[in-house]
This record gives sequence, structure tokens and C-alpha cells, in this order.
Amino acid sequence: MCRSREADRIARPSFQAQMNPIHRLSDLPKLLAVLAVAYFLTSLGHFSHNAEFICEYPNLPASLTRAKVYAVWIGITSVGVIGFLLIRKRFVMTGLLLVAVYALLGFDGLGHYALAPMAWHTPMANITILSEVVAAALLLTATLGLLVLRVRQRHRVAAG
Repeated sequence: MCRSREADRIARPSFQAQMNPIHRLSDLPKLLAVLAVAYFLTSLGHFSHNAEFICEYPNLPASLTRAKVYAVWIGITSVGVIGFLLIRKRFVMTGLLLVAVYALLGFDGLGHYALAPMAWHTPMANITILSEVVAAALLLTATLGLLVLRVRQRHRVAAG
């Protein structure tokens, strides 16, 4: 059975779509979105716990206040939000780089253990710190994987 040219045109993705499969936020793999939400929530959990129970975190500077903790969280989160907005505006590589930076910032929670050993922290503090780090590591891995794919695609297109 022969297909019409119109059916072929509809069935085949455009050249632009073939060369740029991740050009919109909705085209991002769902796993990346799930990992970003997981990191967002674990980060919020850690920073909220840190802010609300700041006196229970050993050796934090006295100048660190509840408001400063929340302000830092907003700053960090804005990096990820800007990354996803850039992806939505089709600046995919720049957006993915910012999402990678956002994920890297999730490792900052390990700094608590530079100030005091894990045993000095409450179990809940350890849970919030470590869950944020694990979520950040997963998001970073997925984001770097997408960046590598994008670079390889560009390289193939440039090589012809």
C-alpha cells in the first residue's frame, strides 16, 4: 500500500526536530523533570529544617539567621528556575548548564560535615542533608548526560 506524500511529511519529523530534539521544555525527558522536582523538594526540606532548627546544627556561624538560610535557598533555586526558563526559550545548552550548576549547588550541604562530624548532627539533619545530596547527584548525572548528547549531536551535524 502506497502512502501519500502528505502522510510521509506528517510521519517524518522536520529537519529542525531531527537536529534539535530537545528544543522545548516539553521535549525534555520526563526523568529530568522528575529529578528536578525531587531535588527542589529535598533542597526545600533541608533548608527549611536548617532554618527552623538552626540551633541544632553544630558549629554554624552565629551570624547565620533563619532569614539568611531562606534567602540562600531562594538564590540557589533561582539558578535552576532560570535554567529551565532558558530551555523553554530554546537556549537549551545554556539552560542545561544552569541546571547542572543548580544541581552542583546541592552538594553544598556536605559543608555541614566540614563544621562538625555526622554524629554531632541530629538524625533528621543527616536525613535532610544526605537526601538533598543524593537528589542533586541524580539531577546532575541526568543533566550532564543530556549535555553530552547535545554536544555529540552538534558535532555530528557539523561533521556532516
